[in-house]
Order: sequence, then C-alpha cells, then structure tokens
Amino acid sequence: MDIVKSILLWIIGILFIIIFFPINCVVWIFSLPFDRNRASIHMILMWQSYLLVKMIPIWKIKIEGREKAVKGVTYVIISNHQSVLDTLIINCLRYRFKWVSKIENMKIPVLGLYLRMADYITVNRGNEESKVEMLEKSLNCLKNGTSVMIFPEGTRSKDMEVALFKRGAFQLAIEAGVPVLPVMLEGTGGILPKHGLIFGSGFNITIRVLDPVYPNAFPTKNVDELSEIFRNKIASELKELRSITPKK
Repeated sequence: MDIVKSILLWIIGILFIIIFFPINCVVWIFSLPFDRNRASIHMILMWQSYLLVKMIPIWKIKIEGREKAVKGVTYVIISNHQSVLDTLIINCLRYRFKWVSKIENMKIPVLGLYLRMADYITVNRGNEESKVEMLEKSLNCLKNGTSVMIFPEGTRSKDMEVALFKRGAFQLAIEAGVPVLPVMLEGTGGILPKHGLIFGSGFNITIRVLDPVYPNAFPTKNVDELSEIFRNKIASELKELRSITPKK
C-alpha cells in the first residue's frame, strides 16, 4: 500500500511541476529587466510550495511563529534538516530569502534550473574556494537587505536528531551584523527519511519559528561556540515538542 501511495504522490509532484514550469519560465523572462534580485520568481516558488504541501493528504502541517520574522529585517535563517522534503516545507513560511544549496542540486532536472532562475547560492561542500565564494555571495545578499536560508548541519540527519552545526551561518551573522532566526522542523524525517523514496503517512509536520537573536544579544562572538548554542536551542525545542506529542 505504501508503494502504491508513494507512486501516486510522485506522479502528483511531477504533474505539478509540468503544469507550473512554463508559467514560472514566463514570469522569470518578463521580470528579468526590472527584478535583479529575482524576488518575483522566488515568491512564486514559495506560494507553489505552499499549495503543493496543502494538496497532499498524507500529512498535517502546523506553522508556529511565522510572525516572528519582522518585515524589513534581514536575517540569517537556520533550521535543522531531517528530509529532502524540508526545502518544500521551509518554503511554506513564504519569507523573502536566498537559499544556500549544495551544488549537486544543480544537476537535478527542473530544480537545478529553478536554482539558477531565482539566483540562489550554491556551494561545493568539498571545495574550500567554493565555500569562500558562498560566504561572499551570502554576505552581499545580507548587506543588500535579503535574508539567507541555511541548513547548518550541511546534510540531512540520519536519525532525526540535530547534528553538529557548521560555522558558516554564524560567521555570516557576525560579519553582517544581522540577527539569526532559528527554525525548528519536526515530522518530515518520518515521512521521507534520508535516501528514502517511499512515503510514510499519518504524520504531523511542525514548523516552529523561534525568537530571533540579534547581534547585541549573542552570548559570544566565538563562531564555534555560537553554532553550538544555536544547535542546542533547536534541539531543546525539538525535545520539548516530542515530549508532548504522542508517539505513533
């Protein structure tokens, strides 16, 4: 049953992409002359993600604290990472930001083109020069008033716990003098775990936006210590949510 259900869900996702792809291309082409920041195509992708998530009946999604991101304030947005679905779910927040994505995603049909169309930032995790370039592009975005969205774990969790955070996101926040906006995700790993293609069902997904932390409230300027503080903050929220959520 799970296999049949998963085939149907993949078909729905592919049909959704086929239907909206030409629309997105037209919007992108016509917005090119006056939208250098590619905000138009970004917001269209956000709303399409939200629509797709709402269409799929195998989960319930709960968004908490979306209002904590103040309009006009630039953030380094961070989140834990459980599943390939996380990008789709984070998009449901419909914030204005640039994704930082691993360069391997550029090779995925349609997704890679969307990354280029929205001018998102890519990084080759095994290349130091690429990491430096990613930090420079991200810093320019922040200085120009566009938030940046990063999964500081660098990859999806194998056990749905919060792994060690890499330092790049927090280095950016310190250098740009912008607040960090932590986001806690729960539920996606149970639906589609790492390297999985078969969907589970009956899961509740929670996106919880935590209070932003401004630079003057950073407990330390040491990047490694700061990354651990924020990892613990998200892990603590995850533990608290699980303690009050009935196990399946």
